[in-house]
Formats: sequence, C-alpha cells, structure tokens
Amino acid sequence: MPVSLNPSSLLSGEGLDVASLVNQILYQKSGQLSDWGSEQSLLRVQAGLLTTMNSDLTSLAEAVTALSDPMGALTAQAAVSSNPAVLTATADMAVVAGTHSLVVNTLATAGVVYTDSVAGGANAAILPSGVNTAGLQLQIGGPSGRTLDIQITAGSNDTLATLASSINQQSAEGGWGVQAAVVSDANGARLSIRTQATGIPGAVAVTQNTTSLAFSPPVGGANASLTIDGIPYLSTSNTVTGAIVGVTLNLSSAAPGSPVLLTVGPDTARIAGAVNAFVEAYNRVMTGINSQFKVNAATNSEGPLGSDGTLRTLQSILLRDVTRWIPGNSGLVNLASLGINMNDDGTLTAGSTPSGQSMGQVLAANTAAFQNFFQNAAGTGFATAFHADLMKLTDSTQGLLTLDLAQNKTQQQNLADTISNFQDQLAAQQKALTSQFSLVNASLQAYPVLLQQVTETLATMDMGYSRASGSSHPVKTSGL
Repeated sequence: MPVSLNPSSLLSGEGLDVASLVNQILYQKSGQLSDWGSEQSLLRVQAGLLTTMNSDLTSLAEAVTALSDPMGALTAQAAVSSNPAVLTATADMAVVAGTHSLVVNTLATAGVVYTDSVAGGANAAILPSGVNTAGLQLQIGGPSGRTLDIQITAGSNDTLATLASSINQQSAEGGWGVQAAVVSDANGARLSIRTQATGIPGAVAVTQNTTSLAFSPPVGGANASLTIDGIPYLSTSNTVTGAIVGVTLNLSSAAPGSPVLLTVGPDTARIAGAVNAFVEAYNRVMTGINSQFKVNAATNSEGPLGSDGTLRTLQSILLRDVTRWIPGNSGLVNLASLGINMNDDGTLTAGSTPSGQSMGQVLAANTAAFQNFFQNAAGTGFATAFHADLMKLTDSTQGLLTLDLAQNKTQQQNLADTISNFQDQLAAQQKALTSQFSLVNASLQAYPVLLQQVTETLATMDMGYSRASGSSHPVKTSGL
C-alpha cells in the first residue's frame, strides 16, 4: 500500500504526522516479520511433535528390551500355589519346571514370655518389699543360647512401664533382638517380652528372677515344620529357601494334612504381558507417524511433519523390523504365527493365528518356541534384531529423531537471529526516518510564517514603487 499524504494540509502549517508517516513506510518493509512468525510457530509445533515421537520411540525400545533381555520378562519363571492362603512362592531362572506337593504343619513363631497380671497397673512397683535392687536374666535361642542380664534399681526401672522402656533401650543399644511392652486388661497389667527372630533362634526364657513378678511359661520360639514331596523340612523362618532349587516359599498358615500343589514353570502371564506391552508401544509410535501423513479433507494438507523425510525413513525401518521372520522354530516364524497380525495402517493387533489359535494358546502350547522366536542362543531372534535397530534410532546423540530435533533447534535459532537483526534494522531506519521527516515537518510548519513575511515584503516593495512613480519631483540622481 503506497504512503498517503494530504496535500491540502502540507502548506497550511499543520505539517506532517511524522510518526504515522514513518509507520506507513516501515509497515511495508515489516511484512516479512509476519511470515517469519508463522514459520517460527510451525517449527515449534514440529519440535513438540518430534519430542513426543522420540519419547514414544524410547518407550518402544524399552518394551523390546524386555523381550530381548535374557534376564527379562520373556524368561521369567513362576511358582503357582493351589492354596495361596497357606503358602505362596516365587521362582528365579534356575528353577526346574515341575509340580510339588507341600504340607505346612506349623509356622515358625517368635518367642514370648509374659508376667502374671499386676493389680497396680503399669506404674506398680516390682521390687520386693525392703529391696532396692533386683534382676532378671533372659536366655535367647534355647538352652544353648546367649543370656541377657537385666539389672533393676529402685527409682529407675522398678515399675512395669519403666522396666519395659529400659529393656527396649538396652536391646536397641546391645542388639538383643527383643521388644518389651506393657499389656493391660481387666485383671491389671502385664509385662511381655517378645523376640524379633522366629524359630529356635527366637526362643526366649526367664532363667533368673529376683523381682516380685511371676512369669508364665514361655511360648513360641518354634521352627516351621513342613513336608515337600514327602520329605520333612524345618525352617527357622516362614520364608523358606533352598528346599526347592530356585524357589522361595512364603508360608502364611499352617494346614496339617492338607497338601498344597505348587506348579513351577515359565511365567506365561508375565510373558504375555510383555508382548502386549510391546504391541501397545509399537502402535503408539506408528499411529503418531501415520497421523502426520494423513491428508486433512478440510485443508487438503498433511500434518505439520508431513514433509519430513525422517519420518518416512523411521516408518520404513519399523515396518521392516516388525515383519522380520526366522526359519524353522516349530512354525513360529513371524508375529502372525504367534497370533499378532498387522493392520492396513501398519499397526498390530493381538488376534489369532491362521489356524485360529490365540496368542495365549500358542504360548501355552509351545512356550519354548514362543520364547525362541523373540530371543535365541544364535542371536537371530525377532526382539534381538529389533532391539539393535532401536538402540541406534534412540541414540542420545545420533538417533534419527534426535538429529531431526537438533536441526529444528538450529532452524529456530537461525530464524530468531534473522528476526532480531531485521528488527534492529527497522529500529535504525525508524530513527533515521523520524529525524529526516521531523526536519521536513519543521520546514512545513514554518511555511505559513515565511509566506506571510514574503507577502508583507512584496507589499512594502509595491508601495515604494507606487510612490516613486507618482511623484511631481524628479528623481534625483547623482552624477559622476
């Protein structure tokens, strides 16, 4: 749009609207800023999309790692109890598949000793009348266990409450492994002393007592007793290791005469979960890529990254990897043979095999071949190869999307520098134009005064000429 001036006002003394005139001139030059602003917005949107895709790609890499790791989910073992209320178990990779029959006769218990009720309550004196000191001796761990001497002094620890506190302090400082407490009921208060260990190591007894307290016979401090496949076992803890190689038993309840079946083998639930997690992670990445190539009917254009060749490359690599197959392997040669099918858009669906088996059925029927498809000793498994590609794709410096993001960042910085430099130029031009037009404006505003002065001067000259022309006296001239 051309710069507009009002000619009628230029010579009237109103002068120029300098600011408006300068803005009109600069506006014509600053149109490029709007284009650059739109370009900046697009780059920011693209960077956000690339960041999300890179995060999704990293999640896919983690999901594939779980399938390629020899110590990962695919090789997980499980120990399933027929009666979890009695016992549960966990298994490691060293376990041998099989079924075991267990009977839990007794649980390992902590040892406890406690006094008869004291009518005076927690603050009743426990020293015999007329005595200022007394003592207790505890034995932990059975007849051959260690002994603990507890000295009781009047005014210090001579009540149930202060004695319990004293025992706990000494236990904490000396590593006794006991916990004392005052238990109150309708009959009064009692002192109880419980061991922290279970089984025989936790057996506790009072071997000496010169206080006025009367202790009931000790209880607990017994080992767990169970049979495994008919073989008797004793355990000082209710967590039993070593009885079945690679299995840790967790005893919850005694059930004499009630066998519990423990089935040990591959953890098919965890394996299936890991495969499903891979499918979900892969679909998230592929759906994100597809969304950029889909043409919007309203705008007839692709997504912000539709022209990004990097996405095409990434899509090609993923489709190549996900259609990989291995020979033999009892017919489990590709994802489709496992019941995982590819859709028209490149995403995956856990459905059924051509023969109608679900993935779970294939896994249960031939777990070894299922595992071997993803990872094997030769290093040619589906997940092993896919994992190698994903490590390159998600490399923190040379990954495909990482490089794309770095280029985007450089473009944003270059564009920001260009805009900043251009704005500096406009500011300099604005200053120069404002100075120039201010001078012009000063002249225009002074024009009416100058014109008046010229008019008055001309009028004076006209009057002088008129007088000179109409005079009766000759004009006197000087001679030479």
